[in-house]
Amino acid sequence: MTNLMKRISRPAALTAAAAAAGLLVALAAAPSASAATQSAAPECVQYSQSWRYTNVFNGCGETVAVTVDYTNGQWAPCRVIEPGQWATFAGYGTDGNYVTGLRTCDPAATTGA
Repeated sequence: MTNLMKRISRPAALTAAAAAAGLLVALAAAPSASAATQSAAPECVQYSQSWRYTNVFNGCGETVAVTVDYTNGQWAPCRVIEPGQWATFAGYGTDGNYVTGLRTCDPAATTGA
């Protein structure tokens, strides 16, 4: 590896590193296709959380498909909730992984991470 490093000049290595960093920043800033189709859940959908469970209630007059956002970015399933019904998600646990909000989702496009 040291022979390889001797063959690459510092300016060329720095230029390559800067180009790679620029590409990563551009990819991180670009929204994903799934994020573009999701929005905040309607205000009639409410949640309550405890260390073990997060309960989501659909107080709307129509069926909604929602998922939960957590402080650490943990994956949560997309659940379809009928009017007047509840769905249960993971709670904040012993590490304090709190819910930051609810958003709509497409249950057909959901995969586990």
